[in-house]
Amino acid sequence: MVVRGLAVAAVAAAGAWLVTVQPIWPGEEAKESVTVSPDSLRRDVEQLAITYGGRHHAHPGILSRAASYIEGRFRASGSRVEVDAYEVEGATYRNVIARFGPAEGRPVVIGAHYDVEENTPGADDNASGVAGLLALADLFQKSPPGVPVELVAYCLEEPPYFRSEHMGSRRHARALKAAGREPRLVVVLEMIGYFADAPGTQRYPLPGLSGIYPDQGNFIAVVGNYASIREVRQVKAAMGQAGKVPVEAIVAPAILPGIDFSDHASYWSEGMPAVMLTDTAFYRNPNYHRSGDLPDTLDYARMARVVGALAVLVEDVQVQLPR
Repeated sequence: MVVRGLAVAAVAAAGAWLVTVQPIWPGEEAKESVTVSPDSLRRDVEQLAITYGGRHHAHPGILSRAASYIEGRFRASGSRVEVDAYEVEGATYRNVIARFGPAEGRPVVIGAHYDVEENTPGADDNASGVAGLLALADLFQKSPPGVPVELVAYCLEEPPYFRSEHMGSRRHARALKAAGREPRLVVVLEMIGYFADAPGTQRYPLPGLSGIYPDQGNFIAVVGNYASIREVRQVKAAMGQAGKVPVEAIVAPAILPGIDFSDHASYWSEGMPAVMLTDTAFYRNPNYHRSGDLPDTLDYARMARVVGALAVLVEDVQVQLPR
């Protein structure tokens, strides 16, 4: 067991070095971040976490109303909206997809799940990620992307359907593969709203990682596997160039706890590179999967910077990644 732990630590440290120390886009100048309204992010988080706070799989009616709210926000942005409804154990659940940019070509996929763990309002997990999608939709209405973009609100990420074929992200990944639409890039937003500046507020799955990464929970993390290393480095570089929020990154095998703990793993299962963008969840946020995961615990100013940097990433993708 000790040898196994040391091996995992060594692999994780090597992955951290590859994406943290090694430059990938030398000579790039800082890019201006896009302005996003913190108040708008808060309104969407409050709608999802308070008005639709019981959006757990056992309450499909609440989930349906939350999906309708997301759909309405997407339609107001002028996007091409698709609702993918599917049945699981006698109940109907929905993925909501908003498309922007050209109709043809390899898409950039940005997704976030909107269901919650039972008995939690899920402000950070994961109303924050969905609010990020809705803010991007508003930005794309004003400035349409030059590449195909799909914003996807997934259902059924949380247990008991996590890692199962019923996950909304698994359905979306399989649909892309069946249609022969290999994504240029997949970014899953998994908790992007909790930040802490005090020393010791950031934890890690292995002690050795604390010597590489900050001990303050004031950054956003880009997480991937080795098949996604190019994408991890691309996302880190593009968001870092926006210069508004610290960005850390790691690639590691799934044996490192947390590496595959979200919808990005659904794309890995279909052989597609994908990354997770996260505030690191239970390694930082003490309210994870608890009733205290409330809207007032989030930092909307820093959330806005993260979303603005994501918009810079989408601009960067059409230059840096192959069509």
